[in-house]
Amino acid sequence: MRHMPIELVPLCEVDVTLAEPILVGEGAAGLRLVGEVIAARATGRLTGSLRGNAAADWLVLHGTVASLDVRVTMETDDGAVVFAQYNGRMDMSEGFGGKPVYVAPRFETGDPRYAWLNLVQAVGKGRLDGTQLHYEWYEVR
Repeated sequence: MRHMPIELVPLCEVDVTLAEPILVGEGAAGLRLVGEVIAARATGRLTGSLRGNAAADWLVLHGTVASLDVRVTMETDDGAVVFAQYNGRMDMSEGFGGKPVYVAPRFETGDPRYAWLNLVQAVGKGRLDGTQLHYEWYEVR
């Protein structure tokens, strides 16, 4: 089998402010919390801010494992609208913010200047501190 090394190319850093979580409670999927995104800012090759109010993390806890399901719409500093969706995992054995958050973002846009994002699979690592979340995202090549 041929060896194909993975390259991680810096894409952006993302700072997120979350509202206090909404506790849905224990359901069929597990203990559900909704963390609404009230502000977000990306800086790097992708630079922009939160657009609109339809942005949240629909988080499910399974024991000490948190599964993330996040969707957000951003507007770049030069006016392109970009939809980002990512799933991920967080080890909750030390509570919220005790361990890093690992995510796999994907993007959609109709703006030709950012069409390259439609092909990007990214990975990221973040740290939660109260309602503040800081990520570093990388394009996988």
